[in-house]
Amino acid sequence: MKTLDYIRDIRLYQHSEGYRVSVDPLLLYDFIVLKRMRSIVDIGAGSGVIGMLLAKKYEGARVLMVELQDSLAGLARENLELNDLKDRVELICEDIREIAQREDMEGSFDVAVSNPPFRRTKTGIVSANDERAIARHETSLTLSQLLRSASAMLRVHGHFFMIYLPERLPELIIKMRENLMEIKRIRFVHSYVHSDAKMVMIESVKGAKPGGMKVMKPLVIYRDVGVYSEEVLQIYRV
Repeated sequence: MKTLDYIRDIRLYQHSEGYRVSVDPLLLYDFIVLKRMRSIVDIGAGSGVIGMLLAKKYEGARVLMVELQDSLAGLARENLELNDLKDRVELICEDIREIAQREDMEGSFDVAVSNPPFRRTKTGIVSANDERAIARHETSLTLSQLLRSASAMLRVHGHFFMIYLPERLPELIIKMRENLMEIKRIRFVHSYVHSDAKMVMIESVKGAKPGGMKVMKPLVIYRDVGVYSEEVLQIYRV
């Protein structure tokens, strides 16, 4: 069973049971503010939300979406056709670790973006549904493997955008530097104005010099229980 949903200017098939899109991909999409992109790779594309939104925003860019799970890749293919993007966006259902080693992929992209699995396998509640478990826990892709793959596919001075857990930020900084990427901009995401940060959005640049990191004002999701803030409502609007 699947549902048909509407997010900004795209239509989206999703499984009724299994992994479904949260607000995180929309927040990450809005965080990406480069003027131009020629080539984009969406790592762990899921049903295709971020890749499709970026394809619509940057009409001249070549977009590659990579998704490991057959079930989600199948949805992404349907969504590309539904949104008339199948001729502009390529989808590969393979392991990103293998794709990143291909000669034709090395240093080929201006931008890499990922809403990756962010919990270690022995932390948090692991979903009984494999689709959700793989999307949220590092069962098939660790942080080190993700960063190594993204760095390999980015050109020098290419940008990598991701959303992640704040408590893993120290680890992330170290591992990004191990893969020649330097964080240049971050924004913490809070459920409510007085709550602790629940996520952090990050922009890093491959081959950049250390220093010069900008910490943006916090993004608050809700202004009241179940009521989105005006900024989040604006992100959902076209």
